[in-house]
Amino acid sequence: MQLRYIALRAGAAAQAESGAPPRRRTETQSGLPLELGIAPAPVTAESKSNSAASDAAPDPRRILDSIGETVYDWDLHSDRISWGPNAATVLGVANIDAICTGRLFAEWLSNDSESSRYQAIARAASADDGEGAPFQIRYGLVPPDGAREATVWIEDTGRWFAGPDRRPARAHGLVRVITERYKLERQHAFESRFDALSGALNRAALIEQTAHFYAQSARRKQPFAALLLGVENLFALNRTHGYDVADQAIAALAKCLRDHCRERDLVARYAGGKFAEVLENCDRSEMIAAAERFIEVVSVTPFDTGAGPTPMSLRVGGVVAPRHGRAAHLLFQHAEEALDQARLPGAPRFVAYEPSLAREDGRLRAQEIADEIVAALDDDRIVIALQPLVHAASGVPAFHEALMRLRRPDGALVPPATLLPTAEKTGLIRRIDQRVLELALKKLVEQPAIHLAVNISGPSLQDPDFFARLREVLSANAQAAGRLTIEFTETCAMEDVEATTGAIAMIKQFGAKVAMDDFGAGYTSFKNLRRFDFDLVKIDGAFVQNLVASVDDRFFVRTLVDLARHLGLQVVAEWVEDEETAKILRDWGVDYLQGDFFGAATVA
Repeated sequence: MQLRYIALRAGAAAQAESGAPPRRRTETQSGLPLELGIAPAPVTAESKSNSAASDAAPDPRRILDSIGETVYDWDLHSDRISWGPNAATVLGVANIDAICTGRLFAEWLSNDSESSRYQAIARAASADDGEGAPFQIRYGLVPPDGAREATVWIEDTGRWFAGPDRRPARAHGLVRVITERYKLERQHAFESRFDALSGALNRAALIEQTAHFYAQSARRKQPFAALLLGVENLFALNRTHGYDVADQAIAALAKCLRDHCRERDLVARYAGGKFAEVLENCDRSEMIAAAERFIEVVSVTPFDTGAGPTPMSLRVGGVVAPRHGRAAHLLFQHAEEALDQARLPGAPRFVAYEPSLAREDGRLRAQEIADEIVAALDDDRIVIALQPLVHAASGVPAFHEALMRLRRPDGALVPPATLLPTAEKTGLIRRIDQRVLELALKKLVEQPAIHLAVNISGPSLQDPDFFARLREVLSANAQAAGRLTIEFTETCAMEDVEATTGAIAMIKQFGAKVAMDDFGAGYTSFKNLRRFDFDLVKIDGAFVQNLVASVDDRFFVRTLVDLARHLGLQVVAEWVEDEETAKILRDWGVDYLQGDFFGAATVA
C-alpha cells in the first residue's frame, strides 16, 4: 500500500506542476482505475481469454528489487522512517528495524560519505513552497561493525516538506544502489589524477596540488620546496632487462619515495624516468638534506623485480618556492634546469637552483629560436642546400647531401649549427627531419638522375612514426628510394644497438641505402660495426681538416679507413679543404670526398 500511495502522490504532484486539470478516477469492469475520456475496450471472447494476464501485471516490488531501488517516508518529528517492503533486500539489511529511525540510519553511514540525508535537508538552499523542496545526495552504507569493503553506495533522491514552522517536517524519496557505478566513477577519477604504473600523482594533478602549497605558503609565511628526481640508469635498465623489469623498478621506486617522505608532502610521476616531490614547510637547507637522503636511500636499496634485485640511482634538481618560482610552471621549469645541471658529467648528484642571468638569457634565446623554427616550418621556409660528394679518383660528383637551411622572411639563410641544439631539446628536430626528407624526395622525383643523402637525428631514428611515414612515401616512389641514402651519426647508432640494427634493416627493406655519419667521433666497437649493415661510413671532418699538419690525425684517419675497407664499406671523408688533403685521402683508398674545396652547399 505504501508503494502505491507514494506512486499516486508522485503522479498527483507531477499533474499539479504541469497545470493540467484534475483527472477523475473511475473503474473498468475488472475494477482497475481508468482515466475519463478513454473508453474501455469492448469485452470479447479474446479479451476474456486474456483476462488472466491482468493477474500477472508488473509487480512494483519485483521491479524495484531487480533494479536496486526502494522507497521511504521519513517523519522528522518522530524520527521514524517507513521503508518500502523491499528495502531489506535492496539495502542488504537483515532486519529493517536496524534502520527504522533517522538516528539508527545515520549509524550505518560510511566514513567515506561526503554528506548525509539529514544534512542535505537541513542545509538545503531551496525552501518548500507547498510542493516540497527537492534534494539528492550520495552516501555509503555499511553495518556499524562491518568492513569498509562491504559498503553499499546509495543515490538518494527525494523531496522534503515543511511543517507549520516552515522547518523540515517530513521527507520521502527513492534510494538507488549505485555501488558498481560509484566504483567505476572512482576508478576513472583515480586514473585521471594518478599514474597507473606507480600509483603516484600524475603531472596534471601535481600542478593542481602545487597551487595549494602556494596558498598555504602565503598564509603561513613559510617556504616550500620542489625536487625533480631523475632515474640515472633507466635507459641501460630498459636495454638490459626489458621494459617490464624497468616498469617494476619504477613502481618500486615510487613506493620507496612515498615511504621516505612526510605525510603532507607530494610524490608525483613527472615524466617517464622522473619523479617530483613537493615538500611542505621546507627551506633551502632542509631541501638539501631531503634530496641527499633520497639519493642515499635509493642508492643502497636494490629493488625487487622479475630480474632479481635491481639497483637504481638518482640525479636531483631542487628549487625553493616562492622565492625562485612564483607559479607552478616556473617552479618546475627551474627544477628541470637544476636537474639538467646535476646530469652534466662531473656534476654533483644534487643541484639547487640558483638564478643566473646568463642562463636566463640563454633560455630566452632558445625560446626565440624555437619560435623561429616553428614559424619557418609553418611558412614552408625550411629549404635544402645541396653539397656534392665527388669520386676521389676523378673529382666528378657522385651524389649530393641535402643539408637543412632556414630561410628568414628577408631571404637570409640561417645555418643549422645555430638551430639544431634548440631543435633537439624542444623536440622540433623530428619535424625538421620530416620536412627535409619530404624536400629531398621531391627533388629525387623531379630529377631522375640525382642521388641524395639525408641526415636523420637520433629522436627520429627512435620514432616508429618516422619509419611508418618513410615506408609510405618510398613505397609510392620506388625508383626514388634507390637513389636515397639515410645518414645518422655514430653516437645515435650506439645509443641502442638493437634498435639501430632493426632501423638499418627497415630502411634497406624500403630500398634506400644507409650511411654512418661522423665515423670516429663515437665509440663503435669492431664487433658492433660488423653487426651494422651500413653501405658507407663518413669519417668525422674534425679529424680530416688538420690531416696535413697533425701526425695523430693522419694515424687515426688511416686506421678508420683500413677498418672500413676491411669490412667492405665505402668511405667518405668530410671537410676536405685543399688538394694536399685530398691527395693523401685518395692515396689511402678513400672512395668519396666532401668539402668546400669541391663545392659549397648551395640552395637552388
